[in-house]
Amino acid sequence: MADPKGFLKITERELPARRPVDVRIQDWHEVYHEADRGTVVKQASRCMDCGIPFCHNGCPLGNLIPEWNDLVHRHDWGEAIERLHATNNFPEFTGRLCPAPCESACVLGINQPAVTIKNVENSIIDRAWEEGWVRPQPPETRSGKRVAVVGSGPAGLAAAQQLTRAGHDVTVFERADRIGGLLRYGIPEFKMEKRHIERRLGQMRAEGTVFRTGVDVGTDITAEELRAQHDAVLLAGGATAWRELPATGRELDGVHQAMEYLPQANRVQEGDVDTPAISAEGKHVIVIGGGDTGADCVGTAHRQGALSVTQLEIMPKPPEERPENQPWPTMPMVYKVTTAHEEGGERLYSVNTVEFLGDDEGRVRALRLVDVERTAGGFEPVAGTEREIPAGLVTLAMGFVGPEKAGMIEELGVELDGRGNVVRGADYATTVEGVFCAGDMGRGQSLIVWAIAEGRSAAAGLDRYLTGAETVLPTAVPPTERPLTAS
Repeated sequence: MADPKGFLKITERELPARRPVDVRIQDWHEVYHEADRGTVVKQASRCMDCGIPFCHNGCPLGNLIPEWNDLVHRHDWGEAIERLHATNNFPEFTGRLCPAPCESACVLGINQPAVTIKNVENSIIDRAWEEGWVRPQPPETRSGKRVAVVGSGPAGLAAAQQLTRAGHDVTVFERADRIGGLLRYGIPEFKMEKRHIERRLGQMRAEGTVFRTGVDVGTDITAEELRAQHDAVLLAGGATAWRELPATGRELDGVHQAMEYLPQANRVQEGDVDTPAISAEGKHVIVIGGGDTGADCVGTAHRQGALSVTQLEIMPKPPEERPENQPWPTMPMVYKVTTAHEEGGERLYSVNTVEFLGDDEGRVRALRLVDVERTAGGFEPVAGTEREIPAGLVTLAMGFVGPEKAGMIEELGVELDGRGNVVRGADYATTVEGVFCAGDMGRGQSLIVWAIAEGRSAAAGLDRYLTGAETVLPTAVPPTERPLTAS
């Protein structure tokens, strides 16, 4: 184990320093400085190597956290990346983007600050790339079976890599012009620079995975053609149908979905355009939605030179500490100050949008909102609290309601559950022969660790289907136990 007295000797939780706000909002580089390895080693030594490591339960990937904490403590970084890669294809993604449910489940976190699991993970993979330890792992033999993976987000990429390594000929289809899904166009550069994606794609291409961009299944190629050309199909297109806000004035110019706004900023960083089609520069920005996507909009608006940024949330402000009804080792809903919130702006809770107000040219100029109280029946407006706030740009960051149905899903005829997600049974198989599903398309909007875990597990199920034998691929999470029914 790591130092058996480490958690007694080192009681403080120490993370890498963040670049100063006035510096980082002038560029799009990642917020955090590179971690000091000596500090990371000390933090890893705080791991208690618990008899029952609840961090395993907190992580859908089943990451072997005490093992690689111990290896880092012993300065055996090379073996640490082997243990990390044993359960996670892309630790550089999760180390930057995952909200770390493992840390909420850390036993040390019961009465001390939790081990900095996420930062240790990130340090391991960053050093592995630096030292050249991350190499292609092409299969020794080929099965001759052809697999189509539709969608190149974390679920699709994880499944594709696993299936390629198992010896199948895998082609990833992506309707956008670049591979990565929300990793590419939904995550701002300041949270994860896209060079991390490119490095992984280089490894995957060297292993034999083929990528086809600009192909919208159901439009550019029919679902029937896709099935005819492949022995199996994996659906990993995500939950991309966004939630709408049907308030008066929604049609005004300047009111956009977050996923219309964020990709434009990323395209500037990719060098596609000099200025984004939608920009916050010189505007009062309102972000509706208090989650991570909303915070991404806040950070993006700061970097584009917004006059002001206000984030609205209909729910009450979460508590500072873990509430009693969300006990350890669950992941609690607590008040978070992200790096974007550190950079400025205002956050309003328990408010609802009544109307978007426009000027004579049809552009949004203000937003009328009202305070609300949560009741058993929903949310009730508080009398006398209606007011207007200026708005030149409004982004809707209220989450997603499931996969898009038109096109591929309708053509395939896969069964959907009551929430509109694709129904999966044993081994992540859908109700259509030879068609499987992983990630948010079947699970609903969720975490990146769940996407990777489901991608790995679906790959195992699909491999069993193709070979008719037990698979050598690991299953990160058990197949869904939901029955094959739309109820």
